[in-house]
Amino acid sequence: MIRHIKRYPLTILVALAICYLSFFKPPQTELNKIANIDKLVHICMYGGLCTILWFEHLLSHSSLCIGKVMLMAIILPILMSGVIEYLQSTLTEYRGFEWADLLANSIGVVAAALLGFFVLRPLVWKYKRQ
Repeated sequence: MIRHIKRYPLTILVALAICYLSFFKPPQTELNKIANIDKLVHICMYGGLCTILWFEHLLSHSSLCIGKVMLMAIILPILMSGVIEYLQSTLTEYRGFEWADLLANSIGVVAAALLGFFVLRPLVWKYKRQ
């Protein structure tokens, strides 16, 4: 457990921030008038989380175990998203379960996976070999 905390400190901090942001009541602002701005925020939160996870993983490993990476960087974040959506609907009166939010979170995760595999992986490993 301690080993994972040392390898993934930013990922853990961002995941905790997402958990906090998912349960607090946001203030009403002018941005709320922009259609689907919250979906863009969901894509950015989960895309950012998984991009950081990919980066930290690539820094601490010199090869990829596809099964482990799929579990850590795709399946678990999407499950986390679903659990948070469910808990929002049961633990709060001001938030509910939204399939569109879960879809937006999943889009962010998949986009980060593509970015991580095709862009970050070659760059990080090239940098590490120098």
